Amino acid sequence: MAVTFDLFGTLVDAEYPSDPGSAVADALREYGVAVPDDWDDAYREVHIDAPEGAEVPLPAHVAAALRSRGVDSPDNAARRAVITAFDPEVTTRPGAVDAVAAAREAGAVGLLSNCSVPELVARTLIRSDLDRRGFDDITTSVACGWRKPHRQAFEAAARGLGVDAAELLHVGDDPDADGGIEAVGGRFVNLRETTLESVAARLRAGEDPCP
Repeated sequence: MAVTFDLFGTLVDAEYPSDPGSAVADALREYGVAVPDDWDDAYREVHIDAPEGAEVPLPAHVAAALRSRGVDSPDNAARRAVITAFDPEVTTRPGAVDAVAAAREAGAVGLLSNCSVPELVARTLIRSDLDRRGFDDITTSVACGWRKPHRQAFEAAARGLGVDAAELLHVGDDPDADGGIEAVGGRFVNLRETTLESVAARLRAGEDPCP
């Protein structure tokens, strides 16, 4: 059996900017970019025509929003501004470390996270009590190009672990996104119906962790 975990809201809690557009604008100014007067509108508009379920990296969206107003973002300013704006305080959720350890005792363990911000997952893990080495593979939507619940997100995570997607047991807190594992034949552990502590105990007892 291979187990994958969602990250945000499942293994950790992270504090994001209350107004992401304004946070990105402030960071852009730090990097010398002239932020348009109607930035709030530009940030909210769709600028990249992506297939349904595909992930649009936030730096690409920000750069496109600037271009739509005739503003360039030289020296990779859009990417640097996004990374600066999303620099959260991180709290490890109760039972997270033990649940990952129990999953490792049962087989391969992966992380599968919807995240449009480059480097955020890596920085989050560093700031948490989780050990990056506890995961055999880490799949993010910004890297694989697809967001949960799209099947390709789960298939990418499965490839990283060397298994078929139908062999995955996915642990998450969002039935709409994380529950997409069931469409590819895998199983979903819904943390709205159970706890990480219970998942760990059931894995160690050789029991089905699905409630």
